[in-house]
Amino acid sequence: MTVVSSPGKVLLAGGYLVLDPKYSGIVVSTSSRFYTVVEDKVRDGARGSESPIQIRVRSPQFVTATWVYLVHVDEAAVRVEQLADDVSTTSTKNKFVQLAIERVLLLALELKGAASLRGQLAAGYDIVIVGDNDFYSQRAQLAARNLQPTLENLFQLPPFLSTGVKLAEVHKTGLGSSAALITSLVSALLLHLSVIPKDSFTSEGGLDSASEGRKLAHNTAQYIHCLAQGKVGSGFDVSSAVFGSQLYTRFDPQVIQPLMEENLGSTQSLSRILSPLNPAWDYRVEPFKLPPQTRLMLADVDAGSDTPSLVGKVLKWRKENSTEANALWDNLDSTNKSLAKTLLKLSSLAEQNSDEYSRVVKYLASLQSVQWLAHPAIPPNELQVIETFAEVHQHSEEIRAKMRDMGSRSDVPIEPPEQTELLDACVSVAGVIGGGVPGAGGYDAIWLLVFEPKDIVDSSQLPSSRVEAVWSSWTKLDVSPLSAKESVAKGVRVENIESIKGLKELL
Repeated sequence: MTVVSSPGKVLLAGGYLVLDPKYSGIVVSTSSRFYTVVEDKVRDGARGSESPIQIRVRSPQFVTATWVYLVHVDEAAVRVEQLADDVSTTSTKNKFVQLAIERVLLLALELKGAASLRGQLAAGYDIVIVGDNDFYSQRAQLAARNLQPTLENLFQLPPFLSTGVKLAEVHKTGLGSSAALITSLVSALLLHLSVIPKDSFTSEGGLDSASEGRKLAHNTAQYIHCLAQGKVGSGFDVSSAVFGSQLYTRFDPQVIQPLMEENLGSTQSLSRILSPLNPAWDYRVEPFKLPPQTRLMLADVDAGSDTPSLVGKVLKWRKENSTEANALWDNLDSTNKSLAKTLLKLSSLAEQNSDEYSRVVKYLASLQSVQWLAHPAIPPNELQVIETFAEVHQHSEEIRAKMRDMGSRSDVPIEPPEQTELLDACVSVAGVIGGGVPGAGGYDAIWLLVFEPKDIVDSSQLPSSRVEAVWSSWTKLDVSPLSAKESVAKGVRVENIESIKGLKELL
């Protein structure tokens, strides 16, 4: 059995800009994860060696979400076709899963040969894929239990809850479910097929310390995710699913262009193009983490937005107004970089003197941001920490203003007035450092960074409780918190199924 998980993501800064390799984005990986379990089927002694290999994939959180594939392997090609009876029974196909299986098997064929691949597949596989509850709206589940949408009540829900709907009908929360799913599935298959070593995901950290196996999993997942979506996106979601929180700069789309054919049934130098040694993979991943004793808070706003539509309109505006747009993007990129630099500076200040840093966090947690610099009688070292947090607040507000400006110029609701009103109310709460709309924005979600002092016993005195009070009383939009925080464990990892609550019961 192989069990692999990958985290979701939040793009704090760099929305739209991250599509251009000239610019970078701040990506935080979340504690919410997707899990893939790959098991060899029980061998059937009566089955002949020429019988087709079957791979069964289940996603038990959805209605009619079982897919059975027949796998045909010859010396130069792999065919993966969904069982005809299975299609008629479930009335569904899963392009993401089928392409992931097919292309990983093609890569394995090229790297290991047909005989080895047939031996690895042997009696076939049973695969289970599930995502943490945060990837999908839990409003209906909470309502069915007469529970209010609060963090405390979210933690009461059983893990891996059934959504009660078909996959195409689910309300996603924008944490990057498809990228996390593809990354966990691709990585699990690469491990189970012995295409990459068992220790490929043991080391944590960014690109520089990553193993060749982790890099190959990244390149393969990026390719398959793009192929399934029908376009080459920025890739920040897959990158964070593989490497964790980071400052991300995209790869040149041309690197995988020769492979962007759905009917690629035989090897087309997959291993050469996807190889981590291929210099055409020119993406950049720089280490990033949020400052100590701060907490990322996320909320799902029940209105929803069509991200591809928003992105298409903004890119059209940029193309038609290149001088104006590029000037705005350069300005916005400068502020994004300042935000990243300032957040990383806070981590450095915490390492230099943790006691001073902790005192400042506890002090600021009880004040609104407008009050932080109003008390001059503060020791210089502590004042430096206060001023740095004030810069974070300022940069996040500047980014919001510039994103609204972009939305106004392109006639796209990046931060709609209703979101602006909600965010302004949240950011004015004591202990809130800053906030914004993640990724492409729209009527989708909000993020906040709040103080979380480590020595406050009464949780009602924490800034997060004050924020929740705003959310629960807000009537102009339906706001529901997500339980996700920043991921402590970086990127894709191998799991012990016994330590993941509720996972073993689903097998």
